[in-house]
Amino acid sequence: MSDLPTWYDLLDVPREASTDEVRAAWKAQIADLEPGERRFDALNRAARVLLDPAARAAYDAEHPVEPSEPGEPSRAGRAVADEPAESEGGAPVRPRRTARLRRSSTSRVGVPGWLLGGLGVLAAGLVAVASWTWAASADSGAGSTAAREAQVAAERAVVPVLSYDHRHLDEDQRAAEATMTGRYRQEYDKLFTVLKENAPQTRTTVSAEVVASGIVRASDDRVQVLVFVDRPTTNKLLREPVVYKDQVTVSMQRVDGEWLVDDLVTSPVPG
Repeated sequence: MSDLPTWYDLLDVPREASTDEVRAAWKAQIADLEPGERRFDALNRAARVLLDPAARAAYDAEHPVEPSEPGEPSRAGRAVADEPAESEGGAPVRPRRTARLRRSSTSRVGVPGWLLGGLGVLAAGLVAVASWTWAASADSGAGSTAAREAQVAAERAVVPVLSYDHRHLDEDQRAAEATMTGRYRQEYDKLFTVLKENAPQTRTTVSAEVVASGIVRASDDRVQVLVFVDRPTTNKLLREPVVYKDQVTVSMQRVDGEWLVDDLVTSPVPG
């Protein structure tokens, strides 16, 4: 029996908690945290899963409730071993980085109010903890060109990676895998296996739409891009799309001259 905490444990809500209870717990726990803290990111990832009916159903299926020992409270499947909130010395871990944001060249919608507010909070948090600025060295030469190529590639890749339709999952999986490194493809395939088991039953369709993006940091062969995404989602219980708003950190790796997704972390835009 595993002792690792679940997303429910992280948010301190029972497994049967309602959407409103999950949202209230999430907002309460991030209220005093800075955007750069690792616990802030972990809480956002937990909320993204538990506030999305399809993602929550897939998570519950993958992590069923384990039987409890006599005299011991019941445990849900444990799944969050890699989300420490503090360093060994007890101090919060804050990534040192800065971001430059632009509206997506492929977006078909204007930048809404929620994004402008989110960008203001995010930029303030990132600039406050930054010790170096990519802009100082990337505004000229090949470095700038390569980073922007990676940014465009990240915008294009996010759409197939975060989108799927229960009616043609195999096709969606192939389209997403074409944008990934071999290492990340293995991780993605594990998740997609769960989606394949649940999406046909829930009749879920997710269509990712890029709103804006920015380069967080860059080196010659690796660029980290922050992408803001709308995810209109429907399922058998939702005839009208519910639009989830995410901030997605995409790590792009250059492989044989092509920029590919090597890691991807999503969290809901606070609001």
